[in-house]
Amino acid sequence: MTATAFCSLEGRNALVTGASRGIGRAIAAELAAAGASVVVSYRTGAEDAEALAAEIDGRAIQADVSDPESATALVEAAGDLDILVNNAGVTRDGLLVRMSDDDWRTVLDTNLGSCFHTCRAVTRGMMRKRSGAIVNISSVVGIHGNWGQTNYAASKAGIIGFTKALARELGSRNVRANVVVPGYVKTRLTDVLPEDATSAMLENTPLGRLGDPEDVAGAVRFLCSDQASFVTGAVLLVDGGLGM
Repeated sequence: MTATAFCSLEGRNALVTGASRGIGRAIAAELAAAGASVVVSYRTGAEDAEALAAEIDGRAIQADVSDPESATALVEAAGDLDILVNNAGVTRDGLLVRMSDDDWRTVLDTNLGSCFHTCRAVTRGMMRKRSGAIVNISSVVGIHGNWGQTNYAASKAGIIGFTKALARELGSRNVRANVVVPGYVKTRLTDVLPEDATSAMLENTPLGRLGDPEDVAGAVRFLCSDQASFVTGAVLLVDGGLGM
C-alpha cells in the first residue's frame, strides 16, 4: 500500500486556516501528502505561508478569518472546497479579574468566531454537492480549563459545542463535521514555557512526552478521508492521554 492509498485525499480541494506555522503548517503538509490541493490561509507570516505553498504546490491566501467579510472572501477565493480545517487561533492570557474587554473579544472572535464565519461560507456549496468534511481544531484547555485562560478555554469549548450542532445540521446532506483536540504540542508557544511548567505537563500525560504537530495532522487527515465516512460530531483527543 502506498503512502497516499490509506486515507487518500486525491482530487480533493482543502482550505486550512492558520497554516503558516506550527500545527496548521503540519496539517496543510499532511493533506497535500495525501493528495489534496491545499490553500494555505494566514493572517501574519506571509513569508512562511508562501514558502509552504510553494513546497506543497498549493496556494497561499492572506485573510483575517475573525472578520466575516474577509473569511467569506477567503472561502470564495479558495474555490470549490471539499475540506475545511479551522486552525486559526490566538491567546491573550491573563486572570479574569484583570482581563480587558479587548482581550476577551479578540480571542473569542478569532478562535470561535472564525469557525462560524468560514463554516457558514463553505457549507452551502458542500450541501449542494452532498459531500464535504469540516475539521475544527479545539484544545484540551477547552475540556479541562487552565489558569489564566478563561477566554481561550471558552473559545475552545465553544468550538466543540458549535461543531456538534453543525454535524447535526449537515448530516442529512452527507457533510461531516468533527473536532480534533490537541494536548500540549511542540510549537513556539510551548518552547517558551518554563521548565517546571513543561515538567508538570509531562507528569500528567500518560505517554510522557509532548506531541508533535504531525501527530495532530495525522488525525485531521483521517477525519477528512473516506476512511472516516461514518464519523461526524466526534471529538478526537490527540493529547497523549492527558484528557482522560
